[in-house]
Amino acid sequence: MDYDHEIYDMYSDEEEEDISIDESIVSHKQKNYKILKDSDIRQLVKEDISKISTILSIPEDVSLALLRRYNWKIDRANEEWFANEQEVRKSIGMLFDNNINYVPKTKKANNNILVTCGICFEEYYSMDDNIVFATCNKHPFCKVCWECYISVSINDGGPNKCLVLRCPDPSCEAMVGESMIVELALEKDKLKYYDYLFRSYIEENKKIKWCPSPGCECAIEFEVGSENYSVICDCSNGFCWNCLEEIHRPIDCDMIAKWKSINQEESSNTNWILAFTKKCPNCDKSIEKNMGCMHMTCRCGHEFCWLCFTKWGTCFGRCNRYEEKKEITEARKNIQRYTHYFERWLSNGKSKEKALNDLKKMKDEGLKQFRDNHSILEKELEFIIEAWEQIVECRRVLKWTYAYGFFLPKEEVAKTRFFQYLQGEAQAGLERLHHCAEKELMDHLGSNKVLDYTEEGSYKKFANFRSKVIDLTKITGNYFEKLVMALENGLKDVNNSSTRNF
Repeated sequence: MDYDHEIYDMYSDEEEEDISIDESIVSHKQKNYKILKDSDIRQLVKEDISKISTILSIPEDVSLALLRRYNWKIDRANEEWFANEQEVRKSIGMLFDNNINYVPKTKKANNNILVTCGICFEEYYSMDDNIVFATCNKHPFCKVCWECYISVSINDGGPNKCLVLRCPDPSCEAMVGESMIVELALEKDKLKYYDYLFRSYIEENKKIKWCPSPGCECAIEFEVGSENYSVICDCSNGFCWNCLEEIHRPIDCDMIAKWKSINQEESSNTNWILAFTKKCPNCDKSIEKNMGCMHMTCRCGHEFCWLCFTKWGTCFGRCNRYEEKKEITEARKNIQRYTHYFERWLSNGKSKEKALNDLKKMKDEGLKQFRDNHSILEKELEFIIEAWEQIVECRRVLKWTYAYGFFLPKEEVAKTRFFQYLQGEAQAGLERLHHCAEKELMDHLGSNKVLDYTEEGSYKKFANFRSKVIDLTKITGNYFEKLVMALENGLKDVNNSSTRNF
């Protein structure tokens, strides 16, 4: 099989018509997750508390304590209650009158007698509003001391203390419920208490996880049993719900862990590839990569590929391949092979971040500027956003295919060559699209150009360019969808390659 000279007919026109841009890797056909904001989390907590309270006929304070005791698992809380109610009551600090009735949180003594606060030792009458009994109805404390006790528990004790708060008397295990904390705590302490409460709901729930993006307060409720862990939060952060790394389709979480481990082990041998400058192969001057695509143009006029240094346009289908040199020792071969894949993984990762920034700028101000400068409807410029979204996603996929390639067994030569062919085709398509969006777009709609596209001739040029970008976006999406499908299928199609047209 010669992948270099014969064409694998997997990108036929008929097949391209079957997969539209809406069905490409950019989209999520069926969301298997739900994004939860603060109000959603509060509502879920409220609903779970209400369920337990209704089923077991217990106050909501006790219902909350029961759910916390069993990590918010409703079924288990019910089972444990019915299996051994007395033991469960004791474990959550729910005390009894004659082992039957729950004692209300602020029940006072029947007689208005003089009592002493157990903390400050000030004396109060038992029916004074400034004295409050815990649920045990035995230990009185003044409101000022309650306020301090709750504040210290929240600010110094953290969630492990304030979410299972007990009577201030050291010998008493009576629970201090949510309603008492809300009634007696300072406003800032209440906010912190609820923050701990809602975080415990998320962090102890196997179906919900926080978005790992710094500053994002959304959580993701995932449909357990789904195979696709890719999630895009409302903050635009895309990540794997299973391992919380960035979306890494088409490789799995185990491969991600192996790749990270390899990177740490080999970092001392690969510092040189972290530099942002390389020598022009024509004039030997240093050149800095400041755009996303791999098409470099030196001041001397020489155009070359950033990754393999060959003349631009001649490396497609070869640039991604690792070729060993016989004179290199085995140890150096391993290092060189790793750095080959690592550099391309790193470069595409940086290109993805650059494309993400370009996409944001285009959304924030670019489209408006183009619209105002050229008298074009913003709707007619949406193709630019779609192109940049495709570029971002394809850079991410291409980045992780290099980790996939690194772990391909060396002895599986046919699979390696098949992988390199598919990857090379997809990469070539992406470079064409990225170059078009990054450079050619400025030739048509650059901010320093003020053209009247209401004129027929000028608009025709714009329409042709628009059509070109839309086609490239669609074709690139199709290339990468097929690449991803092939890798997730374990490159099994190579086994039938003798009967296919190469």
